Amino acid sequence: MNLKNEIEQIKSQINETNALLSNEQNPDMKALYQEEISNLDKQITNLELSLNALDGNYEDTDSTDNNSQNVINPNVAILEIRAGTGGDEAALFAFDLYRMYMRHAERKNYKTEELFYSENEVGGIKTVTVKIKGSNVYNLLRNESGVHRVQRVPVTEAGGRIHTSTATVAVLPELKKVNIEIKPEDVKMDFFRAGGHGGQNVNKVSTAVRLTHLPTGVVVECQEERYQMKNREKAMEILKSRLYNMMQEQQVKSITDLRMEQVGSGERSEKIRTYNWPQDRITDHRINKNFHNIPAVMNGEIDEIVNACA
Repeated sequence: MNLKNEIEQIKSQINETNALLSNEQNPDMKALYQEEISNLDKQITNLELSLNALDGNYEDTDSTDNNSQNVINPNVAILEIRAGTGGDEAALFAFDLYRMYMRHAERKNYKTEELFYSENEVGGIKTVTVKIKGSNVYNLLRNESGVHRVQRVPVTEAGGRIHTSTATVAVLPELKKVNIEIKPEDVKMDFFRAGGHGGQNVNKVSTAVRLTHLPTGVVVECQEERYQMKNREKAMEILKSRLYNMMQEQQVKSITDLRMEQVGSGERSEKIRTYNWPQDRITDHRINKNFHNIPAVMNGEIDEIVNACA
């Protein structure tokens, strides 16, 4: 059910309840009907806020336009890291990548804002989304997008065997102006209790937001703010950035032409970079170049790799 239909149904319930209220003589029942109407009014208010967040003045953008830099804010990057193939080891590797980029941000004096963080039982990351602010940060990090593969002996491996796992990285732009059409009926909106970081109050109310763009399957989650409306707004901005980025990658003019996500399925065959722990070697497969000193790299010293890929 889309938001407009849901609003109409609640309005119909309010009319029915008002009719019952006008014919009711029992004071206790009147109070119950009035309370129900008040709750339904609040639901409509929240749904209308959600609808307004979706139903703006969005227009299709020509992704082949050479003026894309006028749309993108180069000083902001939205970093998304997800565990790929490999179970717990993939989640632990996703955490290592997250720590690597955060240490890099510290070295560069970038400002970071964690928007969503979901961890698994062993302390690895399922998904994390971070906004990074710094001079030209998007153009510097955009080539980090893709599937990262790790070859190492997991801490959970008693037999000393080398495992291969993956994590996906997406570096998305922040848009200076809104010019992407997102139809309200194409977005499924869910609310849930936040988890992970945030203190003991973070999971008491359903303030976290999950947006699913039905035509493309893109899912965006945000839990950074204490208020649901703020998380909805931030999630919508990230969704627009992801869709715009997909349109740029696939050189299409409309959201309806999109068929796949930026980072693929996370399978090992789609790798852009391999981190081989036993041989202390990092290979970027796009430029066919090797780098060494994995401990330093995982501690944020990635300038050599980033510059080479640029």
